[in-house]
Amino acid sequence: MSLTVEKGIETSPIAAPLIERMRGIALRSLPRMYRPEVNRFGWCLRKMGEEVRLEGESLRYTAITAIGLASEEPETASGALHGATLTHLVDHLVKSADVTKNLGDAALIHWAAVATENAGVAESRDRVLKLLAQEAQPYTVELSWVVTALSLDTNAPKKQRDDSAARLLGGFSLKARAFPHRLGAPGGLRGHVSCFADLVYPIQALSHYHATSGDIPSLRAADACADLICERMGAAGQWWWHYDYRTGAVIENYPVYAVHQDAMAPMALLTLAEAGGRDHSHEIQRGLNWLESSPELNGGSLIDSRHDVIWRKIARREPNKLVRKIRAATTRAVQGWRVSALDAIFPPGLIDWETRPYHMGWLLHAFTPARAARGYLAGGPA
Repeated sequence: MSLTVEKGIETSPIAAPLIERMRGIALRSLPRMYRPEVNRFGWCLRKMGEEVRLEGESLRYTAITAIGLASEEPETASGALHGATLTHLVDHLVKSADVTKNLGDAALIHWAAVATENAGVAESRDRVLKLLAQEAQPYTVELSWVVTALSLDTNAPKKQRDDSAARLLGGFSLKARAFPHRLGAPGGLRGHVSCFADLVYPIQALSHYHATSGDIPSLRAADACADLICERMGAAGQWWWHYDYRTGAVIENYPVYAVHQDAMAPMALLTLAEAGGRDHSHEIQRGLNWLESSPELNGGSLIDSRHDVIWRKIARREPNKLVRKIRAATTRAVQGWRVSALDAIFPPGLIDWETRPYHMGWLLHAFTPARAARGYLAGGPA
């Protein structure tokens, strides 16, 4: 599907061609990741030598990909599913919701059911609400998906929707402008560490909640958290990985994930702007520019035209995630203690030669045909 982007003051002349290129990769790679015999997308495509192989299967990734395909034309979605309809896929997801014990998976399935107006939406909603009532210490990411799903579901009970949003907002640190990795959980060595996902999914969720409810504190928290990640952004446009929930400082930069650059950050920040929050088009564009040409690869890119994929991440050359473990431990002991020598000893530049379907799903969800029609980004080129 070729996108035609209208010319106008809201259109970024740099972003649109690159986004179209990445959307094309997503729509061509998804059929390679789909397992029609089980109605699931795989876990990943992995490069082994010159061969790229499909491995595993994932309920969660299938639900996310269904969310991304929900904004596409029916024939486009069907092309990713080997001729099956998106309704067929979501029907199977809703059946899986009946037995899943994972709150995050159930929330994503309900979100997919809402996005596709599936006949089983009441059933998937009931499963989310049941699991939510049982979860005393939810992960921030999973609760964010619950808030988003219930905010988009016009028939969701107001009390549960409001309570889940209040619960998420209750974890927000006004001082640090950050959310914790898990709500109500004890500290421990890594209790102060929040990852990028712990920040972007709440931005998106509270933006959706504000759009539904008009709740001002939710929009203010989403704005503040968005300001944090944009202020901390790398000089070349990298969205960094680990943050200190107590202060908002970056604890560890790497890995830098492609999905953060072209999907998760854009979808959260665009949703925020559409809900009435501040515009961060400039930072979205910088993130896309890094993906196209990264200094860690001497100007190379994770976008691989030869294999028609976007590879997963750029990591440090380190044994067993050593640097992030050291930095978690040192910052736990002393806030802001950063062993700078680690950057030279363990430089970034290692490519993770795999790609996952949820990346493609979130990319399509971030850059929908509807957003293309009105111009992807509000700002000009970086």
